[in-house]
Amino acid sequence: MRVAVFQVFPLELVGMLEINKKVFGKTAVDVLLSQGVLAVSHSSKHVRLYSFEYIVNKFRNEELALGQQSELKGIVGEAPYGIPVNIHIHECPPVLFEMSYFEDGVQIGGHPWHYIYTPNHKRHRGTHHICSITDGALAKNGVQDMKCDSLEADWIFFHPDDSGRIVHAGPSTINVLKIMAETGCDWKNEIVTDFSITAARDNRAPQVIVTSSGRAVKRRFQLLDDDPAQETFRMVKYEDELDLLAVVDITQTEDEGQAHLRLHDNKTGVLMKRVPLKELWDVTYSHEVYFDRDTIIHTVQEKNNSYCCHVYKIKRRASDEP
Repeated sequence: MRVAVFQVFPLELVGMLEINKKVFGKTAVDVLLSQGVLAVSHSSKHVRLYSFEYIVNKFRNEELALGQQSELKGIVGEAPYGIPVNIHIHECPPVLFEMSYFEDGVQIGGHPWHYIYTPNHKRHRGTHHICSITDGALAKNGVQDMKCDSLEADWIFFHPDDSGRIVHAGPSTINVLKIMAETGCDWKNEIVTDFSITAARDNRAPQVIVTSSGRAVKRRFQLLDDDPAQETFRMVKYEDELDLLAVVDITQTEDEGQAHLRLHDNKTGVLMKRVPLKELWDVTYSHEVYFDRDTIIHTVQEKNNSYCCHVYKIKRRASDEP
């Protein structure tokens, strides 16, 4: 695997490096660079983090500039020379952080720094553990488990805004969580709910059914959290310019799915607007929704592996004028 690293504004080449399995291990399968940290994932379900600054300072043997001549007599970035490897990692750098996980990898973020993962044991399936990256201590209320009875699993991620919060979303509930210092203990942290968004549910289904013969039969099962007949959350997006959370909800009527894009205040979770999408939502095909200021884009994979793109513009009605 090779990784080309650039700086932007202006665009400058930092270097090209190779993730060599002889150095990083035979199980290395993926690599990610973010916030100055090189993260290498392994097929054995663990991840190791390295300082990219350390790697550049120790292993870069030549500084390259796009469009300039290199020592190997080629123009950097132009065919057929391209971008050569100028960061040769011949020994494993010091490991900053290492963690094994069960599924979904490891996420790092928050204020102060924490990481989210699922421990590598079957009994922890479906749970998300939030721990301090300083000492690995589990935060108070740091095990998040929605206990969803659904076909689709819940998902969790650090909020894309600068608040350091966490978004934990499931088919019927979205919890926005905060990392706060534990009361009376400044060096420990706890996870508290900032606000929640809940789907509209009809829970009036009778638990006891009377048959035609007059025999009472008690229901032994509950509806799934992502039951097609109930309003179900499918996506959560963040629009930074408007500071809104965009949530896609689906309601199935007969054999057709109807989607809405809900716009919630990012600070309080209050519903500001609910926009219907005219096209039907077939859950058997993949969908993606993008929201940017006044534009909504819905891409749909259709039959025969073809794709369709629907674009909406949100306009202010005359009755909405101040």
